[in-house]
Amino acid sequence: MEANTRSTGRLPAAFLTPGSSSFMDFLADHQPEMLPGKRQLPPTQGVIEAPHGTTIVAVTFPGGVVLAGDRRATMGNVIAQRDIEKVFPADEYSAVGIAGTAGLAVEMVKLFQLELEHFEKVEGAQLSLEGKANRLSTMIRSNLGMAMQGLAVVPLFAGFDVDRGKGRIFSYDVTGGRSEEHHFSATGSGSVFARGAMKKLFREDLTEEQATTLVVQALYDAADDDSATGGPDVARRIYPIITVITENGFRRLTDDESSGLARAVLARRLEEPDGPRAALL
Repeated sequence: MEANTRSTGRLPAAFLTPGSSSFMDFLADHQPEMLPGKRQLPPTQGVIEAPHGTTIVAVTFPGGVVLAGDRRATMGNVIAQRDIEKVFPADEYSAVGIAGTAGLAVEMVKLFQLELEHFEKVEGAQLSLEGKANRLSTMIRSNLGMAMQGLAVVPLFAGFDVDRGKGRIFSYDVTGGRSEEHHFSATGSGSVFARGAMKKLFREDLTEEQATTLVVQALYDAADDDSATGGPDVARRIYPIITVITENGFRRLTDDESSGLARAVLARRLEEPDGPRAALL
């Protein structure tokens, strides 16, 4: 395709032919080998070893949603990377947190970002939040073959629904099955412990600051019991990635804001190592 463009000085016919508003459909028609799920893997014995991202958490509050992730990637029993980024903006009003095979997950997020941008340019309007969640479901389903070989991607999708005026959270399984989660959710190896912490601390009247503190508490508890989840690393200045999505759009907390929250939680844990207790009724 590139050689033809250089020789004629014109765009290939594929770019000039009216078609679907889906960028994935465009690739499937003209260069299907570029889709992650279409690649042929060499025959292997057992599960392929590759760096995996772990715990992602999300919680809603009146006016928005918080999506956050720890920074550790593991490969078997080895820490493959201490400062990996697992939370990315999908567009102005949504974000994706990745758990599973790290390299494949990052590539899928980039393709998802292109999918949403392509739709907006072709249709002249943004997809609804539910439509975005459905598009991501389709992308995960197309990766099922690789998931069966151990290269699974299980993201958490969150955003602000401009039509409903509130934050929403969607979780997925490896087959692309989608579920809307209410109030809070978690995915990855530490999700059981993170979900337990959020269940204990969640209230429907949380402020934005309380919601961001809650996700740090949840990630701390996950790291306390799950070796694949990384807690705040004060010595290396590595702290969770925390994002907030409201009617004003996507915002990632600065390093100073994230470190301030993490240090406050660490200070409280010196007094209460097992964390704050749920309020008694």
